[in-house]
Amino acid sequence: MKNMIEKVIYLEGIEPVNVYGINNIRLNKLKDYYPKLKIIARGNEVKVQGDENEINVFEDKLEMIIEYFLKFKQLSDNEFESLLQGEGELLLKKREDTDDALVYGNNSKPIRARTVTQQRLVDEYNTNDMLFAIGPAGSGKTYTAIALAVRAFKNKEVKRIILTRPAVEAGENLGFLPGDLKEKLDPYLRPLYDALMDMIQPKKLAEYIEDGIIEIAPLAYMRGRTLDNAFVILDEAQNTTVNQLKMFLTRMGKNAKFIVTGDITQIDLPKKTDSGLVQALGILKDIKGISILYFDERDIIRHHLVKYIVNAYKKQDESKKDDNGSHQPRVTNN
Repeated sequence: MKNMIEKVIYLEGIEPVNVYGINNIRLNKLKDYYPKLKIIARGNEVKVQGDENEINVFEDKLEMIIEYFLKFKQLSDNEFESLLQGEGELLLKKREDTDDALVYGNNSKPIRARTVTQQRLVDEYNTNDMLFAIGPAGSGKTYTAIALAVRAFKNKEVKRIILTRPAVEAGENLGFLPGDLKEKLDPYLRPLYDALMDMIQPKKLAEYIEDGIIEIAPLAYMRGRTLDNAFVILDEAQNTTVNQLKMFLTRMGKNAKFIVTGDITQIDLPKKTDSGLVQALGILKDIKGISILYFDERDIIRHHLVKYIVNAYKKQDESKKDDNGSHQPRVTNN
């Protein structure tokens, strides 16, 4: 007599509908494909009764389907059929060979590098543990960095994601905003939330934040910490002082990836020469393992007018330099 058992398999990290299909159409195909098993699905639990060996084969198949969806964030009916018929390895290889998406967004839209410099950031990430991405607003430097972080987390390259910004009052006084410190700072950190919400389901993102797996916090919260097994992004780094940026960079722990983004034409510090980012670009440029990339107006992917606006201000700044001498922040080596 065959070894008949009952086993409960839990769907983790995936919405059941992505496995069961609309109106359970995929679940019914699974049942047809394994007619000797009794399969009962409720929520994220799949109860299976039958021969132990057949259940193990079924579980391997189900895990491959889930792995495929988690990797590519989408699963067509044709792909589901191919996975059922044992073409999983071939399908995975074909997809990996042709797909340059970093991650798939919540609407299954692929998120990939869209400019030459964005692609360079992706390429440099593979060979450097610390990267600086410098350039104007709208050039995708922070968004691409966050996509790399989400990919690394989903691929289990790191255990957590940390996003931070210096809490500099960019022409606005945070003290006059209502609420406690968190409520005052949340709007300032909102662009980081928005990027994450493009890439991670809101409910799952809320869970990650609550559990501390994803952390979004002001730069001051990094002091005194060692950031191991983490993908850490410092945004708006042009508004860090020399001591703040030194403090942040020296938080780097084992198996960590750091990306620092900033726009040195948008310094909101009282004295532009106080920017830690400007100094760091000069003194760190020759260290192996650190890559510095410069974005420009060619990388801007927002509304087409943004590119013209950036160019107009750039010409205005250059005109002032011609009239009054260079106003670029001074790079020091001490």
